[in-house]
Amino acid sequence: MILFGPSGNSESFVAEGYTKTEQAAAWVKNRGLDCFEYSFGKGVNMGEEKASSIGEAFQTAGVQISVHAPYFINFASTEEAKAANSFNYVLDSARMARFMGGRRVVFHPAAQGKQSRESAVELTLTRIKMLCDYVYANGYENMLFCPETMGKLGQIGTVEEITEFCKVDKIFVPTVDFGHVNAREQGSLKTEEDYGERLDYMIAELGFERMKHFHVHFSKIQYSQKGEVRHLTFRDEVYGPEFPPLAAALKKRGLEPYVVCESAGTQAEDAAEMKRIYFS
Repeated sequence: MILFGPSGNSESFVAEGYTKTEQAAAWVKNRGLDCFEYSFGKGVNMGEEKASSIGEAFQTAGVQISVHAPYFINFASTEEAKAANSFNYVLDSARMARFMGGRRVVFHPAAQGKQSRESAVELTLTRIKMLCDYVYANGYENMLFCPETMGKLGQIGTVEEITEFCKVDKIFVPTVDFGHVNAREQGSLKTEEDYGERLDYMIAELGFERMKHFHVHFSKIQYSQKGEVRHLTFRDEVYGPEFPPLAAALKKRGLEPYVVCESAGTQAEDAAEMKRIYFS
């Protein structure tokens, strides 16, 4: 079934005096939510014991957990050392996710840099194929690796690019960050049909079974001519996108993704609002 939850801890979690990720499991569950995304954005700085402790807490609460790999990943880097680090960031994230009892690793694919778009995408695709080999060699093929659509024009990660990366192997499932898509495309997501076009394209290219439980990031995002500027909350009335038309598009197609809210500080509250909207 479809799952809703926050990326990391809301400001209200801290305001209520909680400090440990283990406490977030019951806290999220008590708010009627189903999943949680732990971010290794600044690096995989966690031991096996801590990861196992987090995993036990989430298993006890009945809340699914995913992880976000470090933000430094760049599979389009022309420097081999940086590319090697990128492989390690994903594999280290997968290792910790397994200790946590999670199966999904979200990652940002690449940045264009000074290369042409075509060259950067081609290099990223080559490295995604290499990542696939590393995943199988290290025994992580029962997990899902989820390249994410990106919000800035200089980043690799359009809907079409992410779809191509996911064609490499069944271990790859797209993370569609609809806030990023909307920011990159200057406010393109307004109607159910707008969402439906992107979903239908990905279903046609990847198949319904791969897309049925794909990964979603959702938040309202401020943007400029260069794309994403910053994450907002659902209180914003200027930038969007709005969730109700996406909920309708998902329901119409029988899609049941893992929906993670990335609002700025109100991610649990806004995730609960999305769940309310979806089931209303």
